[in-house]
Amino acid sequence: MRSGTGTLRSTAYDDVPYTRGGAVDRTEVGALVQSAVDGDAAAWKALVEGMSPLVWSVVRAHRLSEADGHEVYQTVWFRFAQHLGRIREPDKAGAWLASTARNECLKVLKAMARLTLTDDPRVLDRASDEQTPEESLIASEEAADRAERSRRLWQELDALGERCRQLLRVLVASPPPSYVEISAALGIAVGSIGPLRQRCLRRLRARMDARGAA
Repeated sequence: MRSGTGTLRSTAYDDVPYTRGGAVDRTEVGALVQSAVDGDAAAWKALVEGMSPLVWSVVRAHRLSEADGHEVYQTVWFRFAQHLGRIREPDKAGAWLASTARNECLKVLKAMARLTLTDDPRVLDRASDEQTPEESLIASEEAADRAERSRRLWQELDALGERCRQLLRVLVASPPPSYVEISAALGIAVGSIGPLRQRCLRRLRARMDARGAA
């Protein structure tokens, strides 16, 4: 079977070898990713053929059906192509692919878990996203609890010193900035950011624990 991103040796993914990393050595991955970013079609083909066994091994571990497995496989490579130029550590592309494959598999399994096999017309007539009164109440209580925890967290964060408050607010930004960007924005040496972050988080945790105990 030939896909849009590469060639599989079999239509059934159980027949694909699951050697971690395939035929591509980890030391080659970074260079291949860079070449693929530059438009090198041969490098892209080498990545797909060499790393596909790793993707399939993750799919196989989640015991998806053949159809779902191929869907996840295609999605993973589509996402990889989308993010190719933004991968910060090209030599760790294998970890990126494995993590993405796992997330996509879990999405499929979660969707399957929502399906209930039944011949009860009362169940079949309900909208898939309809909640029972009990579920609505629980969801409402959980949302209120999350909102209260978030309010307390930000209240304690504001009580920290200016340095910690600025650093932690920057670190929770999405997408997260690099340490170089944080250093330029806050005037903190790159080597000091990690230790300062840990100290600030310990202080924040201590304040939250004290509030919880109270």
